[in-house]
Amino acid sequence: MREEQKHIVIRGCGVISPLGYDAATTAAAYRKGAPAFSTVQHQGQPTPVAALPPEAEAQLELLLEANPTYKQLDRSVLMAVYAARHATEQAGWLHEKGPADDDLAVNIGSSRGATGLFETHYEAFQQHNLSSSASPTTTLGNLSSWVAHAVNAGGGQISHSITCSTALMAVANGAAWLKAGMAKRFLAGGTEAPLTDFTIAQMKAVGIYSRLVGQPYPCQPYAVEKQNTFTLGEGAAVFALEVQEKPLAGTAIVEAVGLGFEKLVSKTGISAEGINFQKAMRQALAQLPEPNPTVDLIITHTPGTRAGDKAELAAVQAVFGDAAPAITTNKWLLGHTLGASGALSLQYALHVLQQQQYASIPYPNLLTQAQPKPIQRVMVNAAGFGGNAASVVVRLAQ
Repeated sequence: MREEQKHIVIRGCGVISPLGYDAATTAAAYRKGAPAFSTVQHQGQPTPVAALPPEAEAQLELLLEANPTYKQLDRSVLMAVYAARHATEQAGWLHEKGPADDDLAVNIGSSRGATGLFETHYEAFQQHNLSSSASPTTTLGNLSSWVAHAVNAGGGQISHSITCSTALMAVANGAAWLKAGMAKRFLAGGTEAPLTDFTIAQMKAVGIYSRLVGQPYPCQPYAVEKQNTFTLGEGAAVFALEVQEKPLAGTAIVEAVGLGFEKLVSKTGISAEGINFQKAMRQALAQLPEPNPTVDLIITHTPGTRAGDKAELAAVQAVFGDAAPAITTNKWLLGHTLGASGALSLQYALHVLQQQQYASIPYPNLLTQAQPKPIQRVMVNAAGFGGNAASVVVRLAQ
Protein backbone atom coordinates (compact mmCIF):
# COMPACT_ATOMS: atom_id res chain seq x y z
CA MET A 1 0.00 0.00 0.00
CA ARG A 2 1.32 3.41 -0.97
CA GLU A 3 2.24 5.56 2.05
CA GLU A 4 0.56 8.95 2.14
CA GLN A 5 2.92 11.88 1.61
CA LYS A 6 3.38 14.01 4.69
CA HIS A 7 3.39 17.78 4.24
CA ILE A 8 4.78 20.54 6.45
CA VAL A 9 1.89 23.01 6.64
CA ILE A 10 1.54 26.50 8.07
CA ARG A 11 -1.40 26.44 10.47
CA GLY A 12 -1.00 30.02 11.65
CA CYS A 13 1.05 33.15 11.09
CA GLY A 14 1.58 36.12 13.38
CA VAL A 15 3.19 39.32 12.14
CA ILE A 16 4.04 42.81 13.31
CA SER A 17 5.99 45.14 11.05
CA PRO A 18 6.16 48.68 9.68
CA LEU A 19 3.21 47.66 7.47
CA GLY A 20 0.83 46.54 10.22
CA TYR A 21 0.10 44.31 13.19
CA ASP A 22 -1.70 41.33 11.61
CA ALA A 23 -2.42 39.67 8.27
CA ALA A 24 -5.29 42.04 7.46
CA THR A 25 -3.42 45.30 8.07
CA THR A 26 -0.27 44.14 6.31
CA ALA A 27 -2.33 42.86 3.37
CA ALA A 28 -3.98 46.28 3.07
CA ALA A 29 -0.55 47.94 3.07
CA TYR A 30 0.74 45.58 0.38
CA ARG A 31 -2.30 46.19 -1.80
CA LYS A 32 -1.85 49.93 -1.44
CA GLY A 33 1.89 49.75 -2.10
CA ALA A 34 2.53 52.52 0.41
CA PRO A 35 6.08 52.62 1.86
CA ALA A 36 6.46 52.68 5.64
CA PHE A 37 9.53 54.91 6.02
CA SER A 38 10.09 57.88 8.25
CA THR A 39 13.08 60.06 9.12
CA VAL A 40 14.82 60.14 12.51
CA GLN A 41 17.77 62.12 13.78
CA HIS A 42 20.79 59.89 14.25
CA GLN A 43 23.94 61.53 15.60
CA GLY A 44 22.76 64.85 14.21
CA GLN A 45 21.96 63.47 10.75
CA PRO A 46 18.50 62.83 9.29
CA THR A 47 18.29 59.09 8.67
CA PRO A 48 15.55 57.00 7.01
CA VAL A 49 14.15 54.03 8.95
CA ALA A 50 11.05 51.84 8.85
CA ALA A 51 9.51 51.77 12.33
CA LEU A 52 6.27 50.23 13.57
CA PRO A 53 3.23 52.43 12.90
CA PRO A 54 1.23 53.87 15.84
CA GLU A 55 -1.42 51.16 15.49
CA ALA A 56 1.18 48.43 15.92
CA GLU A 57 2.77 50.26 18.84
CA ALA A 58 -0.66 50.35 20.48
CA GLN A 59 -0.88 46.56 20.18
CA LEU A 60 2.47 46.16 21.95
CA GLU A 61 1.26 48.51 24.69
CA LEU A 62 -1.82 46.35 25.21
CA LEU A 63 0.43 43.30 25.51
CA LEU A 64 2.54 45.09 28.13
CA GLU A 65 -0.51 46.19 30.09
CA ALA A 66 -1.79 42.61 30.22
CA ASN A 67 1.64 41.24 31.18
CA PRO A 68 3.60 43.72 33.36
CA THR A 69 6.57 41.32 33.64
CA TYR A 70 7.22 41.90 29.92
CA LYS A 71 8.36 45.45 30.67
CA GLN A 72 11.84 44.11 31.49
CA LEU A 73 12.17 42.51 28.05
CA ASP A 74 13.88 43.85 24.96
CA ARG A 75 11.67 45.12 22.15
CA SER A 76 12.77 42.21 19.95
CA VAL A 77 11.45 39.71 22.50
CA LEU A 78 8.20 41.63 22.92
CA MET A 79 7.52 41.61 19.17
CA ALA A 80 8.33 37.88 19.01
CA VAL A 81 5.90 37.15 21.84
CA TYR A 82 3.20 39.21 20.12
CA ALA A 83 3.65 37.43 16.76
CA ALA A 84 3.94 33.98 18.36
CA ARG A 85 0.73 34.38 20.34
CA HIS A 86 -1.13 35.35 17.18
CA ALA A 87 0.29 32.39 15.23
CA THR A 88 -0.51 29.95 18.04
CA GLU A 89 -4.03 31.28 18.50
CA GLN A 90 -4.68 31.09 14.76
CA ALA A 91 -3.53 27.46 14.78
CA GLY A 92 -5.83 26.66 17.70
CA TRP A 93 -2.92 25.74 19.96
CA LEU A 94 -3.10 28.53 22.53
CA HIS A 95 -4.07 26.99 25.87
CA GLU A 96 -2.81 29.23 28.66
CA LYS A 97 -4.15 27.11 31.50
CA GLY A 98 -3.06 23.61 32.31
CA PRO A 99 0.29 21.87 31.83
CA ALA A 100 2.77 23.01 29.20
CA ASP A 101 2.45 21.40 25.79
CA ASP A 102 5.56 19.19 25.55
CA ASP A 103 4.83 18.48 21.88
CA LEU A 104 5.08 22.18 20.95
CA ALA A 105 8.64 23.32 20.19
CA VAL A 106 9.88 26.85 19.53
CA ASN A 107 12.71 28.28 17.42
CA ILE A 108 12.80 32.06 17.22
CA GLY A 109 15.91 33.78 15.96
CA SER A 110 17.36 37.27 15.74
CA SER A 111 20.46 38.58 14.01
CA ARG A 112 21.41 41.14 16.65
CA GLY A 113 19.34 40.07 19.65
CA ALA A 114 18.53 42.49 22.45
CA THR A 115 20.29 45.49 20.90
CA GLY A 116 18.18 48.08 22.69
CA LEU A 117 18.73 46.57 26.14
CA PHE A 118 22.41 45.99 25.43
CA GLU A 119 22.90 49.68 24.76
CA THR A 120 20.84 50.69 27.80
CA HIS A 121 22.72 48.35 30.12
CA TYR A 122 26.08 49.39 28.69
CA GLU A 123 25.30 53.02 29.49
CA ALA A 124 24.42 51.97 33.03
CA PHE A 125 27.67 49.98 33.22
CA GLN A 126 29.67 53.06 32.30
CA GLN A 127 27.97 54.86 35.17
CA HIS A 128 28.70 51.95 37.57
CA ASN A 129 24.98 51.27 37.97
CA LEU A 130 24.41 47.95 36.21
CA SER A 131 21.13 46.15 36.90
CA SER A 132 21.00 42.52 37.99
CA SER A 133 18.71 41.88 35.02
CA ALA A 134 21.40 42.91 32.51
CA SER A 135 22.63 39.38 31.80
CA PRO A 136 19.40 37.32 31.78
CA THR A 137 17.49 39.83 29.64
CA THR A 138 20.15 40.21 26.96
CA THR A 139 21.12 36.59 26.38
CA LEU A 140 19.97 35.30 22.98
CA GLY A 141 18.25 32.34 24.64
CA ASN A 142 15.87 34.87 26.16
CA LEU A 143 13.93 34.92 22.87
CA SER A 144 12.50 31.44 22.64
CA SER A 145 12.21 30.90 26.38
CA TRP A 146 9.88 33.90 26.76
CA VAL A 147 7.94 32.96 23.63
CA ALA A 148 7.52 29.43 24.96
CA HIS A 149 6.33 30.83 28.30
CA ALA A 150 3.82 33.09 26.51
CA VAL A 151 2.24 30.22 24.54
CA ASN A 152 2.64 27.49 27.18
CA ALA A 153 5.05 25.44 25.09
CA GLY A 154 7.06 22.75 26.85
CA GLY A 155 9.00 21.27 23.95
CA GLY A 156 12.39 22.27 22.58
CA GLN A 157 13.24 25.95 22.85
CA ILE A 158 15.91 27.17 20.44
CA SER A 159 17.19 30.70 19.94
CA HIS A 160 19.81 31.36 17.30
CA SER A 161 21.49 33.91 15.07
CA ILE A 162 22.53 33.11 11.52
CA THR A 163 22.55 36.80 10.63
CA CYS A 164 19.89 37.69 8.05
CA SER A 165 19.11 34.05 7.16
CA THR A 166 18.02 33.50 10.75
CA ALA A 167 14.23 33.28 10.28
CA LEU A 168 14.31 30.94 7.29
CA MET A 169 16.86 28.77 9.10
CA ALA A 170 14.32 28.53 11.95
CA VAL A 171 11.73 27.30 9.44
CA ALA A 172 14.29 24.75 8.23
CA ASN A 173 14.80 23.58 11.81
CA GLY A 174 11.05 23.32 12.28
CA ALA A 175 10.65 21.19 9.18
CA ALA A 176 13.49 18.91 10.29
CA TRP A 177 12.15 18.49 13.84
CA LEU A 178 8.66 17.68 12.59
CA LYS A 179 9.88 15.17 10.00
CA ALA A 180 12.08 13.51 12.63
CA GLY A 181 9.19 13.22 15.08
CA MET A 182 10.98 15.36 17.67
CA ALA A 183 7.91 17.62 17.92
CA LYS A 184 4.29 17.48 16.80
CA ARG A 185 3.88 21.23 16.55
CA PHE A 186 6.52 23.89 15.95
CA LEU A 187 6.73 27.69 16.14
CA ALA A 188 9.40 29.14 13.85
CA GLY A 189 10.27 32.71 12.96
CA GLY A 190 12.44 35.75 13.43
CA THR A 191 12.39 39.10 15.19
CA GLU A 192 14.53 42.22 15.08
CA ALA A 193 14.50 45.61 16.78
CA PRO A 194 17.61 47.28 15.30
CA LEU A 195 16.55 50.93 15.27
CA THR A 196 19.08 51.85 17.94
CA ASP A 197 21.96 54.32 17.83
CA PHE A 198 24.74 51.75 17.77
CA THR A 199 23.12 49.40 15.23
CA ILE A 200 22.33 52.22 12.82
CA ALA A 201 25.90 53.49 13.25
CA GLN A 202 27.23 50.00 12.47
CA MET A 203 25.32 49.87 9.19
CA LYS A 204 26.51 53.36 8.27
CA ALA A 205 30.08 52.33 9.02
CA VAL A 206 29.81 49.50 6.48
CA GLY A 207 29.09 52.22 3.91
CA ILE A 208 25.77 50.84 2.68
CA TYR A 209 23.15 53.00 4.42
CA SER A 210 20.74 54.94 2.23
CA ARG A 211 21.24 58.66 1.76
CA LEU A 212 17.83 59.15 0.16
CA VAL A 213 16.48 61.17 3.06
CA GLY A 214 12.98 62.55 2.71
CA GLN A 215 12.19 60.47 -0.36
CA PRO A 216 9.26 58.03 -0.39
CA TYR A 217 11.50 55.08 -1.30
CA PRO A 218 14.84 55.38 0.52
CA CYS A 219 15.38 51.61 0.14
CA GLN A 220 15.56 50.78 -3.59
CA PRO A 221 16.48 47.19 -4.45
CA TYR A 222 17.12 46.69 -8.17
CA ALA A 223 17.17 50.43 -8.85
CA VAL A 224 18.56 51.57 -12.18
CA GLU A 225 20.66 54.20 -10.45
CA LYS A 226 23.72 52.56 -8.95
CA GLN A 227 23.90 53.43 -5.26
CA ASN A 228 23.56 51.76 -1.86
CA THR A 229 20.11 52.24 -0.36
CA PHE A 230 20.12 49.89 2.65
CA THR A 231 17.53 51.10 5.19
CA LEU A 232 16.85 49.47 8.55
CA GLY A 233 13.40 48.35 9.60
CA GLU A 234 11.98 46.43 12.57
CA GLY A 235 9.44 43.66 13.01
CA ALA A 236 8.71 40.00 13.65
CA ALA A 237 6.85 37.11 12.07
CA VAL A 238 6.21 33.63 13.47
CA PHE A 239 4.71 30.55 11.81
CA ALA A 240 2.85 27.63 13.39
CA LEU A 241 4.04 24.48 11.61
CA GLU A 242 2.81 20.89 11.76
CA VAL A 243 2.68 17.73 9.62
CA GLN A 244 -0.48 16.84 7.70
CA GLU A 245 -1.14 14.06 5.19
CA LYS A 246 -4.13 15.62 3.46
CA PRO A 247 -4.12 19.40 3.97
CA LEU A 248 -7.32 21.22 3.08
CA ALA A 249 -7.42 23.29 -0.08
CA GLY A 250 -5.87 26.70 0.48
CA THR A 251 -3.58 25.51 3.29
CA ALA A 252 -0.04 26.86 2.95
CA ILE A 253 2.55 24.12 2.47
CA VAL A 254 6.30 24.47 3.03
CA GLU A 255 7.30 22.38 0.05
CA ALA A 256 11.08 22.72 0.11
CA VAL A 257 13.89 24.21 2.18
CA GLY A 258 17.41 24.77 0.88
CA LEU A 259 20.51 26.02 2.67
CA GLY A 260 23.70 27.37 1.16
CA PHE A 261 27.11 28.40 2.50
CA GLU A 262 30.27 29.68 0.86
CA LYS A 263 33.82 30.57 1.80
CA LEU A 264 34.36 34.05 3.18
CA VAL A 265 35.66 36.19 0.32
CA SER A 266 34.57 39.65 1.52
CA LYS A 267 33.59 41.51 4.68
CA THR A 268 29.98 40.44 4.14
CA GLY A 269 30.87 36.89 3.09
CA ILE A 270 28.86 37.03 -0.16
CA SER A 271 30.70 36.45 -3.43
CA ALA A 272 29.95 38.28 -6.67
CA GLU A 273 28.46 35.07 -8.07
CA GLY A 274 26.20 34.57 -5.04
CA ILE A 275 27.44 31.02 -4.48
CA ASN A 276 25.49 30.78 -1.21
CA PHE A 277 22.27 31.75 -3.01
CA GLN A 278 22.97 29.27 -5.80
CA LYS A 279 23.46 26.40 -3.36
CA ALA A 280 20.33 27.24 -1.36
CA MET A 281 18.10 27.60 -4.43
CA ARG A 282 19.40 24.44 -6.08
CA GLN A 283 18.92 22.42 -2.90
CA ALA A 284 15.33 23.66 -2.60
CA LEU A 285 14.53 23.05 -6.27
CA ALA A 286 15.83 19.47 -6.03
CA GLN A 287 13.10 18.72 -3.48
CA LEU A 288 10.20 19.80 -5.72
CA PRO A 289 8.16 16.94 -7.17
CA GLU A 290 8.07 15.93 -10.81
CA PRO A 291 6.64 16.45 -13.35
CA ASN A 292 6.35 20.18 -12.61
CA PRO A 293 9.20 21.34 -10.35
CA THR A 294 8.83 24.98 -11.38
CA VAL A 295 8.74 28.20 -9.39
CA ASP A 296 6.55 31.10 -10.52
CA LEU A 297 7.97 33.91 -8.37
CA ILE A 298 11.04 34.60 -6.25
CA ILE A 299 10.83 37.04 -3.35
CA THR A 300 14.47 37.96 -3.16
CA HIS A 301 16.61 39.03 -0.23
CA THR A 302 17.94 42.17 -2.00
CA PRO A 303 18.61 44.66 0.83
CA GLY A 304 19.23 47.55 -1.54
CA THR A 305 23.02 47.23 -1.65
CA ARG A 306 24.82 47.30 -4.99
CA ALA A 307 26.99 44.25 -4.34
CA GLY A 308 24.34 42.15 -2.58
CA ASP A 309 21.55 42.79 -5.07
CA LYS A 310 23.86 42.14 -8.02
CA ALA A 311 25.11 38.88 -6.49
CA GLU A 312 21.59 37.55 -5.98
CA LEU A 313 20.59 38.40 -9.55
CA ALA A 314 23.72 36.63 -10.78
CA ALA A 315 22.78 33.58 -8.72
CA VAL A 316 19.23 33.51 -10.10
CA GLN A 317 20.64 33.70 -13.63
CA ALA A 318 23.11 30.90 -12.90
CA VAL A 319 20.42 28.61 -11.47
CA PHE A 320 17.50 29.30 -13.81
CA GLY A 321 19.12 30.70 -16.96
CA ASP A 322 16.62 32.00 -19.49
CA ALA A 323 13.78 30.28 -17.62
CA ALA A 324 14.10 32.53 -14.56
CA PRO A 325 10.85 33.12 -12.66
CA ALA A 326 9.44 36.58 -12.02
CA ILE A 327 11.23 38.46 -9.23
CA THR A 328 10.03 40.87 -6.58
CA THR A 329 10.89 42.05 -3.07
CA ASN A 330 9.18 43.81 -0.16
CA LYS A 331 12.14 45.79 1.15
CA TRP A 332 11.19 48.88 -0.87
CA LEU A 333 8.17 49.02 1.45
CA LEU A 334 9.56 48.07 4.87
CA GLY A 335 13.36 48.18 4.68
CA HIS A 336 15.73 45.47 5.87
CA THR A 337 14.72 43.87 9.16
CA LEU A 338 17.86 41.72 9.41
CA GLY A 339 17.04 38.46 11.22
CA ALA A 340 13.29 38.97 10.77
CA SER A 341 13.51 39.72 7.05
CA GLY A 342 13.13 36.14 5.85
CA ALA A 343 10.04 35.65 8.00
CA LEU A 344 8.46 38.88 6.77
CA SER A 345 9.23 37.86 3.18
CA LEU A 346 7.64 34.47 3.81
CA GLN A 347 4.55 36.18 5.21
CA TYR A 348 4.51 38.29 2.02
CA ALA A 349 4.70 35.08 -0.03
CA LEU A 350 1.55 33.79 1.68
CA HIS A 351 -0.17 37.08 0.87
CA VAL A 352 0.87 36.84 -2.78
CA LEU A 353 -0.37 33.25 -3.08
CA GLN A 354 -3.71 34.17 -1.57
CA GLN A 355 -4.20 37.39 -3.54
CA GLN A 356 -2.51 36.21 -6.78
CA GLN A 357 -0.79 39.56 -7.23
CA TYR A 358 1.98 41.72 -5.79
CA ALA A 359 2.78 45.41 -5.78
CA SER A 360 4.89 46.65 -8.69
CA ILE A 361 8.09 48.50 -7.78
CA PRO A 362 7.36 52.16 -8.62
CA TYR A 363 10.86 53.59 -9.14
CA PRO A 364 13.02 52.91 -12.23
CA ASN A 365 14.34 49.38 -11.78
CA LEU A 366 16.02 46.49 -13.55
CA LEU A 367 13.08 44.05 -13.34
CA THR A 368 11.17 43.68 -16.59
CA GLN A 369 9.10 40.50 -16.22
CA ALA A 370 5.31 40.58 -16.30
CA GLN A 371 3.48 39.20 -13.27
CA PRO A 372 2.87 35.46 -13.72
CA LYS A 373 -0.66 34.04 -13.72
CA PRO A 374 -1.40 31.93 -11.86
CA ILE A 375 1.15 32.15 -9.05
CA GLN A 376 1.32 28.60 -7.71
CA ARG A 377 4.77 28.40 -6.15
CA VAL A 378 6.82 31.13 -4.50
CA MET A 379 10.47 30.86 -3.48
CA VAL A 380 11.70 33.10 -0.67
CA ASN A 381 15.42 33.87 -0.34
CA ALA A 382 17.43 35.21 2.57
CA ALA A 383 21.16 35.65 3.08
CA GLY A 384 23.45 37.20 5.64
CA PHE A 385 26.92 38.20 6.73
CA GLY A 386 29.09 35.10 6.91
CA GLY A 387 28.26 33.66 3.50
CA ASN A 388 25.01 31.90 4.45
CA ALA A 389 21.74 31.71 2.54
CA ALA A 390 18.38 29.96 2.76
CA SER A 391 15.57 29.36 0.27
CA VAL A 392 12.05 28.25 1.17
CA VAL A 393 9.40 27.24 -1.39
CA VAL A 394 5.72 27.54 -0.47
CA ARG A 395 2.47 26.79 -2.26
CA LEU A 396 -1.21 26.42 -1.40
CA ALA A 397 -2.79 22.99 -1.25
CA GLN A 398 -5.20 22.34 -4.11
